[in-house]
Amino acid sequence: MASRNFQDSMPLAPLKIVAMGNCKEIGEKVNDIICSRRKEALHTSNKPDFMTADYDIDNYLVDFDVPRFGTGEGRAIINESIRGCDLFIISDTVNYHESYDMRGKCTQMSPDDHFMDLKRIIMACSGQPRRITVIMPYLYEGRQHLRLINESLDCAQAMQELVAMGVETIITFDAHDNRVQNAIPNHGFDNFFTSYQFISEILHTHPSLQVDGDHLMMVSPDEGGMRRAVYYANLLGVDMGMFYKRRDYSVMIEGEHPVVSMEFLGNDVRGKDVIIVDDMIASGKTVLEVATELKKRDAASVIICVTFGLFSDGIKRLDDAYQQGIFDSIYTTNLCYCPKELFSKPYYHNVDLSRYIALIVDTLNHDTSVNEILDATSRIQELLDQHASR
Repeated sequence: MASRNFQDSMPLAPLKIVAMGNCKEIGEKVNDIICSRRKEALHTSNKPDFMTADYDIDNYLVDFDVPRFGTGEGRAIINESIRGCDLFIISDTVNYHESYDMRGKCTQMSPDDHFMDLKRIIMACSGQPRRITVIMPYLYEGRQHLRLINESLDCAQAMQELVAMGVETIITFDAHDNRVQNAIPNHGFDNFFTSYQFISEILHTHPSLQVDGDHLMMVSPDEGGMRRAVYYANLLGVDMGMFYKRRDYSVMIEGEHPVVSMEFLGNDVRGKDVIIVDDMIASGKTVLEVATELKKRDAASVIICVTFGLFSDGIKRLDDAYQQGIFDSIYTTNLCYCPKELFSKPYYHNVDLSRYIALIVDTLNHDTSVNEILDATSRIQELLDQHASR
């Protein structure tokens, strides 16, 4: 049975959006898109007034403050009524650009600071919203999702804290391991993928790219991202390959076993354009090692495509690698903060997902299914058909 169109249904409750300071820019874009879409809907539908009471407003963003005391202690203040609303809170927990004053010194905010501010906002709601949904593009502590020895299980604990505070659904993108949702089995957890937006941007900026098995190949930098590479390869109808690191497990250096060699599993990449897909770039060391190995194997071009550009060690390493011809371009999204200097680099492309988030928020506010948003297979096929015709 076909799912309902969200524009033909009544909103669950009046929409409100809290764009944390670390997501101010993307929050404003989402707000503008939803306002524009709903005003357009007013002129194309015959909904009664009670169904469109909040469709003609210019702002869904909540006015709030998160001030700090001189010691660094914080509190959240919501400056308007949110009683009975459908509240969406957007938070970027890895935005290191945000800061606060503590003891007269400027202190950069850590992921822990961002997560605590998120909880402060929820506490300030005092249980008044009809429903609370947290949009956390980069899942807080998402890389600390498995317990192997006596260690903390941070991501699972954080999610349980949120649902205990009244959060109904947690939304994230390209989760490092979506099995972490098992920590909250009776609550909503939606993991959206960015494959459509990436493919669209790559085809737009590389119009001469030949999408077939003879000219293109997808590569995963490690075994953890193999499923992602397989998905892209199946959609595009091309081959995929994977690198894995051979380690010397008899030696431990700085908490890690040293890498002996990089091994590649896959067909010959000689003369092919290669797209490396992964969920994040942290220091950039691994993905640049993979790009170097691909160039050694005579790949025609190397395109790096990752959802979250964390760049925890800065971008000098990327600049040097680009100058050496190790890679040709990098694509990341605006789901997390990227340094402004990166936008001026000839190799960098930023994929805007504001419209995607706006569609998710609008659909959920109307309490309709997001299955069609989650599955972008048909839309990607349309993109490929258009690209082939050109």
